[in-house]
Amino acid sequence: MEVEDIHAEPEGKPDASPDSVPVASPQDLEREELKKRYDALNDQFMRLAADFDNYRKRTARERETITQTANERFAVDILEVADNLERALKSDDGHLRDGVILIRQLLEGILARHGITPIDALKKPFNPTLHEAIVHIPTDEDAGIVVDEVARGYRMHEKVIRYAKVAVSKEKIIQNTEE
Repeated sequence: MEVEDIHAEPEGKPDASPDSVPVASPQDLEREELKKRYDALNDQFMRLAADFDNYRKRTARERETITQTANERFAVDILEVADNLERALKSDDGHLRDGVILIRQLLEGILARHGITPIDALKKPFNPTLHEAIVHIPTDEDAGIVVDEVARGYRMHEKVIRYAKVAVSKEKIIQNTEE
């Protein structure tokens, strides 16, 4: 019977003595450093993406709040007009026209406070950036002149929000004086 030396190293296994700790190569150290930098940058990117998403959501909420507040202010102003229309309907017929004129003036003032102004169209040359021609009428006016305003147009801070619906002169009517 053969006796094994229990202190002998088994065959095929590397020496596990404290002096034989594997030394990392420069490539392994560089790879480890690059992985740490990658992880740090990836973490920074993920935080930045989350911050941007939060910013986008917050500004959308703020924009919605601003729009809602502006609409509420405009609605409160318009309710003044509705109240005055109710009062006008309760008044006698003799004062109804005067009341409606005052209500129109109130409405024009409210619209002006909100940057809404009417487009002056009557007796002006037709301008397709301001007017919508709904009919051409033969008149004594030169061709292309607005002769009637069917619906007033409006601008809001220089942007046309409703085109004026107008009747435009076709051409001058020439009276035959020879008959």
